[in-house]
Amino acid sequence: MPALLGSLALLFERIVGYPAPLLKLIGHPVIWMGALISLIERRLNHPDDIGNERRRAGIVMLTILLALTLAITFVTRWVLGLIPFGWVVEAILASTLLAQKELGRAVRAVATGLDRSLEEGRAAVSHIVGRDPQTLDAPGVSRAAIESLAESSSDGVVAPAFWLMIFGLPGIAAYKAINTADSMVGHRTDRYFDFGWASAKLDDAVNWVPSRLTALLLAASAFFIKGADPEAAWRTALRDAKKHDSPNAGWPEAATAGALGFSLGGPRTYDGKLHELPAFGAGRTDLGPKDIFSALQLYGAMLTIVFVLSVAVAGIVWRLSV
Repeated sequence: MPALLGSLALLFERIVGYPAPLLKLIGHPVIWMGALISLIERRLNHPDDIGNERRRAGIVMLTILLALTLAITFVTRWVLGLIPFGWVVEAILASTLLAQKELGRAVRAVATGLDRSLEEGRAAVSHIVGRDPQTLDAPGVSRAAIESLAESSSDGVVAPAFWLMIFGLPGIAAYKAINTADSMVGHRTDRYFDFGWASAKLDDAVNWVPSRLTALLLAASAFFIKGADPEAAWRTALRDAKKHDSPNAGWPEAATAGALGFSLGGPRTYDGKLHELPAFGAGRTDLGPKDIFSALQLYGAMLTIVFVLSVAVAGIVWRLSV
């Protein structure tokens, strides 16, 4: 059943997405998770605590977050199991934790904005990256959008779908809780270095397989995109992914760079401070809106492959169960 849920959720979210009126009315599950994380962090992350005390507090925060997430989703799944076609409702609920449609829309907005002016491109890219947009020229805006698309292909699509197809609604919800915690407290700052340690480590663990699977899927997608190179995608991922400080983040970015003949990554500025980061790929750096659209084509092909594979897995599971 989780495999079938995955197929239906992927299809529903890619077509419908998360309705804007619903977002305005009740928010979004990730926003609710973020509010809970902020509340617990303010209560437990005391400035006067030393390293180990903060680590223990961070573990408590993560435990509370996951316990509540799993309790709510297990009860929801049990209730839905009592009503006819409740699994369809479960798939729709799970679809809210996928980001296929919204990710594509946000990156496309950068391309169309940049096509009109640099300022519009900077404004659009500021919604999807944390770096300082005013420091970016047009190629920098383009690379930032493509890098965000590549990385989010893993933690916004492949990873949540992966855990959904294994464990159903509780699996995808737990993944998003972990990923949200890491994005909020898993930073190497004085405030979060120890408190966010558990969130960062667990996020690395749950993304280990999906990140590498995403690179493989992007390489496979290159077969269907004119001018893309599937062999270079996988070769670049194998060579360059390890340059990244994260054990996972470099895989989809390097695969995208290799597939499209780009060079991504490199120095970037956060809060006025320049950070020297590794480069992925050895191709062009002078990128523009057309290159963002090429990356979106690769992304679209990957989404189709993910859906087809989910249907195939669901069919195999069903066949084995009868």
